[in-house]
Amino acid sequence: MPISRRQLLRSGALAASFPLLNSVRPVLAETASPKEGAWTHGLSLFGDVKYPANFPHFDYVNPAAPKGGSVRQTAIGTFDNFNMVVAGVKGAIANIGDIYEALTVSSLDEVSTQYGLLAEAISYPADYSSVTYRLRKEAQWHDGKPVTPDDVIFSLEAFKKYHPFYSAYYRHVTKAEKAGDREIKFTFDAPGNRELPQILGQLTVLPKHYWEGKDSTGKPRDIGATTLEPPVSSGPYKIKSFVPGRTIVLERVKDYWGNGININVGRNNFDELRYEYFRDSTVALEAFKGDQIDWRSENSAKNWATAYDFPAVTEKRVVLEEFPNRTVGIMQAFAFNIRRDRFKDPRVRSAMNFAFDFEEMNRQIFFGQYKRIASYFEGTELASSGLPQGRELEILETVRDQVPPEVFTTQYTNPVGGSPENVRNNLREGLRLLKSAGYEIKDRKLVDAKTGAPFELELLTYDPNFERVLLFFKPSLERMGMTVSVRTVDATQYENRLRNWDFDVVVNSWAESLSPGNEQREFWGSQAADMPGSRNIVGIKNAAIDKLIERVIFTKDREDLVAATKALDRVLLWHHFVVPQWTYGKTRTARWDRFGRPAEMPKYGMSAFPDIWWFDADKAGKIGRRS
Repeated sequence: MPISRRQLLRSGALAASFPLLNSVRPVLAETASPKEGAWTHGLSLFGDVKYPANFPHFDYVNPAAPKGGSVRQTAIGTFDNFNMVVAGVKGAIANIGDIYEALTVSSLDEVSTQYGLLAEAISYPADYSSVTYRLRKEAQWHDGKPVTPDDVIFSLEAFKKYHPFYSAYYRHVTKAEKAGDREIKFTFDAPGNRELPQILGQLTVLPKHYWEGKDSTGKPRDIGATTLEPPVSSGPYKIKSFVPGRTIVLERVKDYWGNGININVGRNNFDELRYEYFRDSTVALEAFKGDQIDWRSENSAKNWATAYDFPAVTEKRVVLEEFPNRTVGIMQAFAFNIRRDRFKDPRVRSAMNFAFDFEEMNRQIFFGQYKRIASYFEGTELASSGLPQGRELEILETVRDQVPPEVFTTQYTNPVGGSPENVRNNLREGLRLLKSAGYEIKDRKLVDAKTGAPFELELLTYDPNFERVLLFFKPSLERMGMTVSVRTVDATQYENRLRNWDFDVVVNSWAESLSPGNEQREFWGSQAADMPGSRNIVGIKNAAIDKLIERVIFTKDREDLVAATKALDRVLLWHHFVVPQWTYGKTRTARWDRFGRPAEMPKYGMSAFPDIWWFDADKAGKIGRRS
């Protein structure tokens, strides 16, 4: 299931275009569902829930955390939209995840569990053919109106109608109906899809009365259009002020309806959340150094190794800290647009992997910090390795005639560079593959042997800092005769080009949880391939992959899930849809030391900032107050 929009929108404008997976997503296990008609305060697919009904607070929070202060964070890109329904489809959404709420919230010390937020209780039958949520009677919008079943139904219908990702994601919901004064029943198109009850729990709820009303000019609001009118919401924060494309400030709602419920104790501690937008990450880093930003997540190995040697770090006024990532695997890669003819042949795509000298790039650019990705589920037990055996082999046998033969005979590995000899051998193999795919070298240029057309491609990015990666890759591709251009565009243009599949090769990443499921259709499924805004960036339409995705979704136990996921992983790898890049198993962070946090951090929350942190006035006084 996707990460909550609240978490998603904190990560920056572009992130909202591509919903990620929840880092605390359920792990499937055999567990009994509640008795027919029985209500429960939490959902888990991994045995029983940890916290009993009416628990006082999550173990990983400080229930006595002080309220107050502010925190300034960065966002890369821009924004021109406050309407989450069209986030990633139209315009660039602002960081407003904290103003909205879902029916449930995930706990950060359990892999598999969600507890009621807007909803106080959940019920579903043993066959998982439906789920019913009962809203809290105290839940209300910031204008004082109650949150109702009609709001929930309206929200589901809006997301399904206007957002391609959620249209596909919620397509198994055939009916959403009011089942009581505060109850909503979702009926599914078939039984047995064990994660659908939790997927519906992460539905962000929007106010029907607001969106069906009129704006300050008397014009009817349009839920399918972008807007910069601050919306009515129900969350712990609301929009205080903003400068379009530059700054947005959220203020804590002092009379927030959910202040007293157990899942919120020790959370939402800052009076203000301020996001400063930068078009260039280098400028954002300098702003942090100048104490214009409080907290920064660093994704550049070069910066981590060289850019944090300024006096405030030496004086311990700035704290550098890495938080382990225990729940999410990753595939980050150069992704091909196989809708274009020149990338349809897997031999062409494989040849470009042979041109990529990761080992030398890691040494020269990344200070040796990274390791090469060799799985779509890198870093988890779901990653395939060796040759298929046991249940995985049985699953693959069902598609043997539809997948590359190497799936059964050869362990997938990436080419290894790092030395002149290895590089020469890899380029030689790449040229062999290109020749077998119908290309030849003429006048030192790679051309189609039949038409004489040159092989041209564009490496596209929106991040100027990533240009050095693309420019490192470019000469190796040119040594194979390709005509290569590197183009950096602004964030909005980049989003629009991806929505319209107007690209050759981009850098993309797919976060994978410990329990993959329905989102795999959005990543690799045929139905999503031509759906603008979907995460099937590559354009995969493959019957065997579709079949394996369904096998992953409808597994019955953890062992079967692991086997089915490894089978899917292996088939994706041997189609060479991407050139895998690199990964790092921790989140790098830098912060000005004016914040406090719980003594024991949640196992699955990474930094969990700013959700469970707080402003520490004593620390702030010691390091000097910002201007």
